[in-house]
Amino acid sequence: MSRLVVTPYSALSEMLESHQPSHLVSLLSPQQMESVADFTGEHLRLELDDVAEATPGRLAPSASQMQSLIIFARGWEARAPILLHCWAGVSRSMAAAMTILCDRLGMDSEIKVARAMRRRAPFARPNVLMVRHADDVLGRGGRLNAALNTMGNALPVAEGSATSFPLEKL
Repeated sequence: MSRLVVTPYSALSEMLESHQPSHLVSLLSPQQMESVADFTGEHLRLELDDVAEATPGRLAPSASQMQSLIIFARGWEARAPILLHCWAGVSRSMAAAMTILCDRLGMDSEIKVARAMRRRAPFARPNVLMVRHADDVLGRGGRLNAALNTMGNALPVAEGSATSFPLEKL
């Protein structure tokens, strides 16, 4: 079954071994990115901080990074999982998962994806700026942002747990 798997960095090695993904997306600050080991499959490294707006001294997510994520994910044939990780597995990687799922499932899938994310990951707090950029890049006219707002409050955690999103049973 094809699926996206979101994990915190602390569980990355274990998830790489147990899921054997064909594609890996690393979403970390430049300082943290240095610690990511080489991956033999397709690997996208996006250097960005977990911020909701441009802040001096912090690397805010950009529209071009979201465009790169979408292009990369469209190259994923879904024969093996795609693994997404950030530091805590709560914000940046969940925003990336939301973006990829909405792109895969097509127009008007935003609410379905948001509900599935909240159900499977009650701690998920997708990065607002990443979602805003994804909405623009995907031409969703604010629907991705609106879906994010329907998720309600996230369960407060310091770190999320590995979460699987099967494409066929979302």
